Amino acid sequence: MANKKRIQVNYPRRRFIRTILRVLANMAIAVVTKIEVIGRENLPAKGPFMIIGNHFSFVDPVFVMAKLPYWVEFVGGTLNPGAPKLLAFIPKLWGILNVYRGSSSRDALKSAQSVLAQDGVLCIFPEGGNWATVLRPARPGAPFLMHQMKVPILPIGFIGLDKIFQNFNLLKPKTVKMVIGKPFGPLGADITGRPSREDMDEMGHEMMKQIAPLISPEQRGHYSEDAAVREAAKGTEVWPWDTKREGEVDRWREKAI
Repeated sequence: MANKKRIQVNYPRRRFIRTILRVLANMAIAVVTKIEVIGRENLPAKGPFMIIGNHFSFVDPVFVMAKLPYWVEFVGGTLNPGAPKLLAFIPKLWGILNVYRGSSSRDALKSAQSVLAQDGVLCIFPEGGNWATVLRPARPGAPFLMHQMKVPILPIGFIGLDKIFQNFNLLKPKTVKMVIGKPFGPLGADITGRPSREDMDEMGHEMMKQIAPLISPEQRGHYSEDAAVREAAKGTEVWPWDTKREGEVDRWREKAI
């Protein structure tokens, strides 16, 4: 019975605490950045749909919760080695659907399915972590959800969020952009039965190709049209949890950005 309760997520939920967090997040964003949100006309009127975006900084989810008019449910790692430990309370208060990296995380996937089944809005960062600042291939989780639920997908590009705290000066906040693309999909509608790893990789590549035009050309990594940018991105696709489990990966940068 306890396991069933954990898998079923009532949507929407935690509206009181999430309203407070959204207000605080918008206040913080206004203090430390000059933000431009582009493409609001592409926002769907309602769910169900999935939000995807590039993941170069631990603050990416904060901008989603603050700037989009939905009760967004997030799928994310139980731990974030790229974020300051001081801010670990934010995802706990918001109540993300925890993925235990290095394992199958079936409960998180089932919880995500229950959100979409209730016409909810789900956000997942397909790269699976923010250990690099160039676009990398998607992990299998997001494509698997897309195949299972067959809902539209809203791509978002984040520009400059990875540089907010570099040479930080409160009197000179960094200019950042949040670019909202046009919804696409569903993907995988022509796949019958359980998708193969090749099927999921193909869907994952399509997702990242939709994100690439929304971010800076020099950060399009594996999805750049520039061969030099693709070459420079080699190696960033290696997932830190390929041979480890959640909690076994230390901070991947000396200083979180």
